[in-house]
Amino acid sequence: MTGWGEARQACRSHPYAADMLLALGGFVIFQWVAPMVGEQPTPTWFGTGLGLVAFGALAHRRMWPFPVLLVTVGVTATQLLTGGGKSALMLASTIGVYTVAANIDRRLVVAKVGVGSAVLLGTAGTIGSDGHWASADNVGLVLQCALAAAVGAAVQNKRAYLTEVERRARVAEETKEQEARRRVAEERLRIARDLHDVLAHHIAVINVQAGVAAHVLEDDVGQAHEALGHVRRAGQDALNELRVTVGVLRRPDGEPPEPAPGLDRLPQLIASFEKCGLKTRMRADGDPAPVPVPVELAAYRIVQEALTNVTKHSGADQATVRLEHRPGELAVEISDRGRGNGKVNGSGHGLVGMRERALALGGTFAAAPRPDGGFQVLAVLPVTR
Repeated sequence: MTGWGEARQACRSHPYAADMLLALGGFVIFQWVAPMVGEQPTPTWFGTGLGLVAFGALAHRRMWPFPVLLVTVGVTATQLLTGGGKSALMLASTIGVYTVAANIDRRLVVAKVGVGSAVLLGTAGTIGSDGHWASADNVGLVLQCALAAAVGAAVQNKRAYLTEVERRARVAEETKEQEARRRVAEERLRIARDLHDVLAHHIAVINVQAGVAAHVLEDDVGQAHEALGHVRRAGQDALNELRVTVGVLRRPDGEPPEPAPGLDRLPQLIASFEKCGLKTRMRADGDPAPVPVPVELAAYRIVQEALTNVTKHSGADQATVRLEHRPGELAVEISDRGRGNGKVNGSGHGLVGMRERALALGGTFAAAPRPDGGFQVLAVLPVTR
């Protein structure tokens, strides 16, 4: 099997040399082998000349399939018309029909080639032998042409099938690689968003409390110590959250080592901002219903980032967080009465991250200054399971 495979590979690598060997082998069979086994009489000088033309043309069958077909069929028909009878010269015309059928991607043309060659050779055989058109020799000629056309068409279909299989495998591999790159990009974006939301909040707390400590250090040492205590706890919380995020990256299955924060942790989050001097009022409207974990996490992070922006940019000392449970959705609104600088057109990543979280769940997001002053963030998240 290995030797046959190597031979086929050699023929594919050197097609012209393979066709030369095919032509030489066909002529040897016609000129010497067939007469020796009694399949045909020894060719005359005229018959030998016809054999040289027909089998010589086969050396160029891949380059000019139609001209080679015309030459081989024409030479075979000439041999039959001149009374040469059935001989191994039919091999040349059979190979010519097969070559066209295997390389022309038009079924109608292949059918015409097979039928035309069969009719021409059958007619020539009938005329040359003065016999009946339905004689065994003529029927054999017709069937031989038809078989060559059928085998050629089958080979062409197999080639087309293998080409399509290879194309689909290539497309599937490319699609797989694109999907892997897309997933990597999404995961990197998610990690960057989580790091930004977590660290921005704690750094904002540290910044505020450090400013308080510096301001009252000389006048109120007790308050300064309290502020520094908040700084230490905020720093520790930031390290803990960073450790959690890095732990997710190190786990082979990518599962978080602890549950993601949800709506039940909003009071703790709001309390951390109140320690920074931001009085935050929280209200919940509507009929509370079970909320999917991804929606709870998105709502928590949006509140966290929005209050961080209030602390850093608005100059406000009061904010409102409102959760409205609607049929099939959860509305999260954060508003303040500050200077209204929410960096809608800024270069920060806070609003971008909040918008991405909402849109990733199929929700909507809006952030704009309030008509009566301040800033408002509104995210509507679907909760349909």
